[in-house]
Amino acid sequence: MAIPWLVALKVIPWGDVIEHAPKVLNAARKLMERQRTPQNVPAAGDSVIPMPSAEPPNAAALHQRLLAVQQQLDQQAQSQDQLTQTLAELAEQNARLVGAVEVLRVRTRLMLWGMALLALALAWSVWR
Repeated sequence: MAIPWLVALKVIPWGDVIEHAPKVLNAARKLMERQRTPQNVPAAGDSVIPMPSAEPPNAAALHQRLLAVQQQLDQQAQSQDQLTQTLAELAEQNARLVGAVEVLRVRTRLMLWGMALLALALAWSVWR
């Protein structure tokens, strides 16, 4: 079962992942900051929502529709904030993972060089 994982890890271009991880993290942070800053609210005359019926509704119906739309807008904003926070957390986890993989790669390379040196020392001591 470990073999497919090793194959999958060898297929991943880790150099590209390591290279692009800081960019992904910075983009996620910018997205978080942009979500926290208040957006410009359009003026009342900028967008006109057409009414479904030909006759104008009464004030109570308009008030109910306005409350429903406001509630839906608040839910969408909350959902978007949660998604943005999740994206930022995933980007940070990805950056930590890439850092850990880089450390493991360096350690593996050092171990291989150490093993090669030990093999050469053993061969030299046997030959002598």
